[in-house]
Amino acid sequence: MADVEPAAGGPMDGPQLWQRAQEQALGGQPEAARATLETLLAMHPRHGAARMLLAGVILASGRLRPAVEQLRIAAGLIGNDPSLVVQVAQALSRLGDTNGARACLRHPAAAMTRHGPILTALGHIYQGLGLNAEALQLMDRARATGYDNADFRYFRALQLQFNGRLAEAEAEMESCLKLGPTFGRASLSLARIRKQTPDSNHVAFIRARLATVPPGSEDHAAFEFALYKELDDLGETDEAWAALQRANAVMASRLPYDPAAEEALFDATIRRFDGDFMSMPAAPQPPGPVPIFIVGMPRSGTTLLERILGNHSQVTSAGELTDMPRQLRWVADRQGHPLLDGALLEDMPRIDFAALGRRYLEQSQWRAAGRPYYVDKLPPNFMLIGCIRRALPGAKILHMSRDPMDVCFSNYRAMFGDSYAYSYDLDRLAHHHRQYARLMRHWHEVAPGFVLDLPYAGLVQDTRAACERLLEFCGLPFEPGCLDHTLNPTSVSTLSSAQVRQPIHARGLGEWRRYENQLEPLRAKLASN
Repeated sequence: MADVEPAAGGPMDGPQLWQRAQEQALGGQPEAARATLETLLAMHPRHGAARMLLAGVILASGRLRPAVEQLRIAAGLIGNDPSLVVQVAQALSRLGDTNGARACLRHPAAAMTRHGPILTALGHIYQGLGLNAEALQLMDRARATGYDNADFRYFRALQLQFNGRLAEAEAEMESCLKLGPTFGRASLSLARIRKQTPDSNHVAFIRARLATVPPGSEDHAAFEFALYKELDDLGETDEAWAALQRANAVMASRLPYDPAAEEALFDATIRRFDGDFMSMPAAPQPPGPVPIFIVGMPRSGTTLLERILGNHSQVTSAGELTDMPRQLRWVADRQGHPLLDGALLEDMPRIDFAALGRRYLEQSQWRAAGRPYYVDKLPPNFMLIGCIRRALPGAKILHMSRDPMDVCFSNYRAMFGDSYAYSYDLDRLAHHHRQYARLMRHWHEVAPGFVLDLPYAGLVQDTRAACERLLEFCGLPFEPGCLDHTLNPTSVSTLSSAQVRQPIHARGLGEWRRYENQLEPLRAKLASN
């Protein structure tokens, strides 16, 4: 026990142990820190901060479940400190314990606080859980305290947009930009919220900001994406394309992408989930609301499909949930951030898929809000279709497919932050699309009938026929109300949050042709896939 004794000899007291544990954790000595913390907690089991630090130390070793256990204990030790509500709820949410995070957010200390930054932080946690109405309420409470800065106005504007209050969101974005010297994300959001016109646009403002923004920064990229969007709206395609190239070049330089590693991951997924593995007996699905998964590439029309389906009287739109990948890591007891990686694939033969199904439903069924079905729309879940099939055989999977040129161009002109490194380069896009397409073919081969392909073109050109087909697949009766997705009152927190408030249209078909010459290299690569 030399690690927990003072230099002069004799046992350490609580404050000394706590000081030592923090020094060890910061000094890169996780095992020593863990031993010190366990000694401290044996003496003072209600030391909430020590529980939090121990959770972090355990996570650093790659373990997930014991870390969450410590966070759960810490949640019972919050007392009257709303900042601890934020810390514990944030950590639980990030690690996939949605129910624990929600319980923590209901702590009286959160309801009583009048501290603007804490209210805003709580709002961010609600936003991360997809509870955007609650997030906006908290941000309004923060504003009522007098809390105000450019960041706050930006995030409040996003919540106004997610909740369908577009005119207010636009005004809030405008006010945000008057406070901050750069804030490219606000300019990009403002550009996307409506179509810009010769009489009403922000081109001059964006160009002025580009002259002062730090080169190569994320702000730089965001302003270039905003400039592209506004010039494209104005029909100035040559200048728009130049801005789009600059925007993507900045982001591509910031985010490494290894095509060989990605291809190897898809190869390994296909090998692991072969016909024999997929034909093993699936776990019986527990009772309760049934999830409907919507998958596909980003910008393929998944949000529109969710809005249509969510209009059905038996279905609740739950938004983009991270529950399936997080619960997979929970069952594997393996900390990590990628949706899927080699270590998780190695674990697959040992995964208890029945436990995965139970855990997923325990953490997500509350979202159904009393209805028998709920939509889980996380596009990259196409990587986990094998896991879903083994864990939730009664689930439904809808795959939104879109013309390769349209979907790749739509990805190229989006800004996803650091979520999709492949989207910022045309060669990367063509390579990723090839991996995605061959994996989807594989799922159809090894799990025939489990996934329904829905072409975007069919959905927008003959919505009724597509709607009847998808509802039949889900075992739901047709309802005419599904045909008008604008009647869906739920919040939307994706890049499509403004455009999906509009009636269904086919303007997205063939959009890439405005830049046909510039996109010829992409077309050639996709044709050779």
